[in-house]
Amino acid sequence: MRQELFGKVAAITGAASGIGLECAKSLLQEGVSVALVDRAEESLRNLCSELGPKAFPLVIDLTDPASVATMMPQILERFGKLDIFHANAGSYIGGEVVDGDPDAWDRMLNLNINAAFRSVRAVLPHMVERKTGDIIVTSSIAGLVPVVWEPIYTASKHAVQAFVHTVRRQVSKHGIRVGAVAPGPVVTALISDWPKAKLDETIAAGGLMEATEVAEAVLFMLSRPRNVTIRDLVILPNSTDL
Repeated sequence: MRQELFGKVAAITGAASGIGLECAKSLLQEGVSVALVDRAEESLRNLCSELGPKAFPLVIDLTDPASVATMMPQILERFGKLDIFHANAGSYIGGEVVDGDPDAWDRMLNLNINAAFRSVRAVLPHMVERKTGDIIVTSSIAGLVPVVWEPIYTASKHAVQAFVHTVRRQVSKHGIRVGAVAPGPVVTALISDWPKAKLDETIAAGGLMEATEVAEAVLFMLSRPRNVTIRDLVILPNSTDL
């Protein structure tokens, strides 16, 4: 039996592009009101004007604790409740450790780990009080299988997986479900530095997925009946060797 999503309220971080934006669109089509959370103010406002009245632009810098502290109050002021929180924002760094920039690692780790954990913490008291809620975290196949060419990113997603599995067990008694969607390579801004020829070739060979496919997976997770939790949903392009 499918859980009805119409009338629910969701918030999605990193929603100005990529997976976050496609997840917002899929939920809006289900009749969900969505707070699109991102620091890209102009993009957010332009997008929400196109997406309609159920889309709410919420400008938050997830790496700034003071900014994150304003997120939940603004959601409640606009909608009065929050049913779904998707901690999706993240960044990517690959390459050899010996050639890496530790300062760049710190920025990525702060967003992928600290900001994700802090934003989940920000919404939990409301969900605990209501005895219901769904939390989805965008992880990665790198969180389950160590990927040799991206050790720092892989480490960040292993931390995400550990957080998801432990928090899920802590809050299940409150009727809150916590799960991770763990995609393989996806066509998003994270690979914007790829040459177009390489991108086209990889897509043609089946080595990349579209963000819409991840959004469909997230919608599947959220629409399961309340007695079912999708703890991890791994989706991969057919040609991957992971």
